[in-house]
Amino acid sequence: MASDSDPLPITSARDRGITIVASATVLALLYFGREVLVPITLALILSLLVAPLIRGLRRIGLGHTPSVLIAVLALAVFLVGLTTVIGSQVVHLARSLPQYEATINAKAKTLHSMTIGRLELMQGEAGKVISQFSDRSNDLPAAPADAQRPLASPTGIIPVEVHAPPAGPIAVIARIFTSIWVPLETAGIVLVVLLFVLFEHEALRDRFIRLAGGTDLRATTAAINDAGERLSRFFVSQFAVNFGVGVVIWVGLAIIGLPNAPLWAAITAVLRFVPYVGVWIAAVLATILAAAVGPSWSLTLMTLSLYVVVETIASQLVEPQLYGHTTGLSPLAVVVAAIFWSWLWGPVGLIVSTPLTLCLVVAGRHVRALNLLEILLGDTPALTMPQRFYQRVLSGDSDEIIAEARIFLKRKSFAAYCDAVLLPAVQLARIDLNQGAISPSQQVKVRSAIVRVIDALGSETRKRSGWNRRVSVLDNSSLGYLLRQQRMDTSGRWQGPLAVAPGSIVLCVGLGATGDDLVTEIFVRILRDLNIDGRHVTLEDIDAFQAEPPPEATPNSVSMVYIVSVAPARDRRDRCDSMAMEMRRRLPEVCIIAVLLPELLKASEPVAVSADVNQLVNSFEEAAQHAIARFPRASQ
Repeated sequence: MASDSDPLPITSARDRGITIVASATVLALLYFGREVLVPITLALILSLLVAPLIRGLRRIGLGHTPSVLIAVLALAVFLVGLTTVIGSQVVHLARSLPQYEATINAKAKTLHSMTIGRLELMQGEAGKVISQFSDRSNDLPAAPADAQRPLASPTGIIPVEVHAPPAGPIAVIARIFTSIWVPLETAGIVLVVLLFVLFEHEALRDRFIRLAGGTDLRATTAAINDAGERLSRFFVSQFAVNFGVGVVIWVGLAIIGLPNAPLWAAITAVLRFVPYVGVWIAAVLATILAAAVGPSWSLTLMTLSLYVVVETIASQLVEPQLYGHTTGLSPLAVVVAAIFWSWLWGPVGLIVSTPLTLCLVVAGRHVRALNLLEILLGDTPALTMPQRFYQRVLSGDSDEIIAEARIFLKRKSFAAYCDAVLLPAVQLARIDLNQGAISPSQQVKVRSAIVRVIDALGSETRKRSGWNRRVSVLDNSSLGYLLRQQRMDTSGRWQGPLAVAPGSIVLCVGLGATGDDLVTEIFVRILRDLNIDGRHVTLEDIDAFQAEPPPEATPNSVSMVYIVSVAPARDRRDRCDSMAMEMRRRLPEVCIIAVLLPELLKASEPVAVSADVNQLVNSFEEAAQHAIARFPRASQ
């Protein structure tokens, strides 16, 4: 039997060495090759951005080359216009800064008096004590006057400052051209690469298919098309949202009277590509300008409120409708990616960090060798819901299971939760038990956690008793018996009153194999959660009831009988037929439904049952629907 301290599987030293060397090589190529890789990366991202426009132009009848030229020209005009707006607004803001100096000084004094000034007043007696110590130090003998006299310059030389002559027009132009040469060079390279990428789109795709998996054209083509469509849709949606936010900020700032509204709108639209913090950097800068413009604080508060309202609407209402509430990345991955790419490629890396990381996640989704990237960076849960349930019960953390289950139950029924989560998790536990992979202490944790979860999710109020008995939760018949016994302790032997309306009771009977008692008890609780009077009984209970029926019992009170089984035994159908025959003999007028639940990781196979069974189902939810159809008012 495996113990709790069994070591996890580890890779060989050779594999670890290869991984470290490969990672270091990739990082070195990314860092030292950034001058080449940054323009190429920007061109590839922009190609995905303009791809929908090119497809639209081709649909209206334009050829491939004219469509590419028009799309690139439109992109270039937009970028030039944006740069021109930002540049002109920055120059205007620089000229206006001296006008705000007096306001800034006045508000700085006000803030000083409200913060540091009050702290100085609060010093009180402590300040006086410090002053007394200062006075005592001043009473010490002073140094000789000669020692305090500064040394005079023995030569009497007068310092002279040399100023360069004013720069001529040619020098000014050369200086400006030098400062903008690098951005212009990068922009030119990006546009050239973008043109060739768009012109050679089909050829590049064919080459990538040949490299990625030419032997399986169908799977590779589907992966590339899916990745391209997902990324293109995300980039276009993100660009549209950021552009719309910039326009709304422009209009809002212009209405409230903040100068240079186009500048702050453009900065907001650009910085919003930086995840989480970008828009708030723009908000802080605009708020600082608003504080410097007027003597009051109303403009400052209105500017900050505008950013808060617009960003809340964009992030909580607009973005979830366009491309989901998240980008497909985990929040931690977005932050780490921003730090990583900004370290490698500077400000450009910070802006493109989310698109680049999203590309890696999409690649990990379709390339098996890169699946690690999707697990580490994506927001898809690393474990399925049954696996998470089982992992939590192994840790004894039933509170987290209950919290997740209640979130699930807001969208779906309790029966669906039992089908999708609870039953597969119990089957995982049984598999580990059969393989000897669970220690006795873990069995106790699993037992207690599953019982608490089942109790918490049902609608009944039960007494917490009888849990000191040393019965393994993985002995499913014993666990089902304990859960059934809980209800009998509170509701009596027959689990409820016998003086009921005719045809209002539903009996649930297990086939007797390991696990059948538990799943039968779970289904009873599903019925009771639907306000249907379900009761967990055995053939012996029915015989005892018919031998000595209580005087208060209502005749013909049973309308349905469920035969429930989860055992993977081959003779389950024969035992089900035998049980149905017995139930039909004892209760000839009832509706008998067989609930034969499938084994874990196996599809349900068609099973032929005897004519005594009115209906055969393979899930809790399907079985519950038949009860709801029989008792529509009770489940409302």
